[in-house]
Amino acid sequence: MPSSELEALHRYTVLESPTGDARSLAALAETLEADAGRAGFTTAREPHPTGDHLLWNLPARGVAGPPILLLSHYDTVWPVGTLAAMPWSVEGDVVRGPGVYDTKAGLVALLAAAAEIKDQDHPEVRVIVVADEEIGSPSAGDLVRAEAGRAAVVLGLEPPHPGGDLKTGRRGSTRARIEVTGVEAHAALDPDAGANAIDELVDQLIHFRAVAARRPVLLNTGTIAGGGRTNVVAGRAHADLGLRFSDPADEEALLGELRALRPVRERAAVSARLLSHRPTWRPDHAGALLLDRIRGIAAGLGQTLDGRPADGAADTNTTGALGRPTVDGLAPRGGGAHARTEWVSAGGMAERTALLTALLGPSGLVPRLR
Repeated sequence: MPSSELEALHRYTVLESPTGDARSLAALAETLEADAGRAGFTTAREPHPTGDHLLWNLPARGVAGPPILLLSHYDTVWPVGTLAAMPWSVEGDVVRGPGVYDTKAGLVALLAAAAEIKDQDHPEVRVIVVADEEIGSPSAGDLVRAEAGRAAVVLGLEPPHPGGDLKTGRRGSTRARIEVTGVEAHAALDPDAGANAIDELVDQLIHFRAVAARRPVLLNTGTIAGGGRTNVVAGRAHADLGLRFSDPADEEALLGELRALRPVRERAAVSARLLSHRPTWRPDHAGALLLDRIRGIAAGLGQTLDGRPADGAADTNTTGALGRPTVDGLAPRGGGAHARTEWVSAGGMAERTALLTALLGPSGLVPRLR
């Protein structure tokens, strides 16, 4: 792998960029935009208070047809300060640091590939780098849908399956919040005058988990909060849930159960709302054809690739569910996404740079789609 790519990954990694930290994201965005400009892209932003989405465009040169759309993100799950306990390091082929695998190495590979093709014939290449992907892209859905509508194909720069295989479908993913309002009262002198929001929330969670257990879905209670003092009957509580679906029918049914929640306690109020939503992306014929084309191009580089559906969600859920030819997992191989063991392969970065260069170049995907 060229030292310039490793140096770029180091620069991106030490600029920690947790979701929602607008100042930290802005610092990394400036660096990314400067590198994108040198790679031949024109750059723009869609502003948001919690972090701007980055829009890059490499105008077509000698290759007609609709653009290739690439989806990535520059937010990570790691708070500022994680580098102190999880420092940047390079040991042989293993590169470590917060966000190297998910998915800053993917951005490095993309920009290196763009720099290779910018003076050659190539189709139009459009890129969305999302600022809040790690919480379900709640502010980016419309942008992704609009860009996907005019794209020939969509390539996702999320991490691949272990070993490097690509992703051809994804479970649907919804983040939902159950909110409870109770009645505050003195917990010792007049407890019957209150309605405990935390107790109500616990009962609602037990009920909803039992409902979910009857269907092949994944349910994770991710956060829970409420109350304030042990001598006060809790007046408010909420829980955030992560829901994953393989079948849209299960998704519709379970979200209907969520909306139908009713309080157990007479003076409590219960409501539910969606924080983010990504539809189920089921493998389809268009995606299979795209995977075959990618496999053929990879074989010409001496690389062996396959693809299969994934459990995790990403912005490719949206494009795949729209029926756009979509394949994800084109970031370099590695492991430990969202874990302290996160790492990426230096050799994998070189492999993905070569593959992306071939996919975006004059003999890549768009001419083969004509």
